[in-house]
Amino acid sequence: MSAPQPGPPSGSLPEPLPGAVGLSHISAYDWLATDGVCGGSPHIHLACTEAYVVTAGEGAVQTLTPEGFTETPLEPGTIAWFTPGTVHRMVNGRDLRVTVLMQNSGLPEAGDAVFTFPPEILADPARYAEAAALPAREGPEAEAATRRRRDLAVEGYLVLRAALRAGDADPLRAFHEAAARLVAPKVALWRERWREGPLAAAEATGRHLDALARADGSHLAEAAVRSAGPTRQAGYGMCGRRQEYELPGTTLPRTSG
Repeated sequence: MSAPQPGPPSGSLPEPLPGAVGLSHISAYDWLATDGVCGGSPHIHLACTEAYVVTAGEGAVQTLTPEGFTETPLEPGTIAWFTPGTVHRMVNGRDLRVTVLMQNSGLPEAGDAVFTFPPEILADPARYAEAAALPAREGPEAEAATRRRRDLAVEGYLVLRAALRAGDADPLRAFHEAAARLVAPKVALWRERWREGPLAAAEATGRHLDALARADGSHLAEAAVRSAGPTRQAGYGMCGRRQEYELPGTTLPRTSG
């Protein structure tokens, strides 16, 4: 039997991954933050559920919700996932490597992810954009900018965490409100990406089910195999060095993971 032939070049594949999810591989940062913890930039997603599939090493994911602070251990075989609004911070214990599955492929890259920067930065879209941006070219400047961005997010995160530990969820609610205001102008683009990706995939399943209920399997004649390799190795993401795949719906500026 001959091996399956690769599909079209990455970025032009006609079908998304199952469920139109996004996928990347993360090597967690080993940079110490001000609180003595190694790891990435705390942030939330406003419309997407994210899942970690741990493939190597050990660490944890620290999360903040209105229910409080939680630290979930991560080791090979662990799957951890969190819904929109969950502040999450990847912590590197020892060579932590994670495969990230992201709902609504394309939305995080379009700005669905928001850092836990201090309130005065979240209140100003221009200041937020400046604080979140990284140089186009990778190298020492990009690493330094990523560290500054991480440290600024940790600064805001530690305030939120301290308040929750004291039983006060108001700062977290204020952060949620500020994040929603910040991304509101982007929602029209998100809706377009959602319709072209996840919604289109779900609707296709509905059409297939309707056809199968009539014993019509004509869509099976369109069976196809696709493959793609990484298109960016070790880019600077939110949580760590990021191996990326440019698949349908993920060809927007890279800001997640």
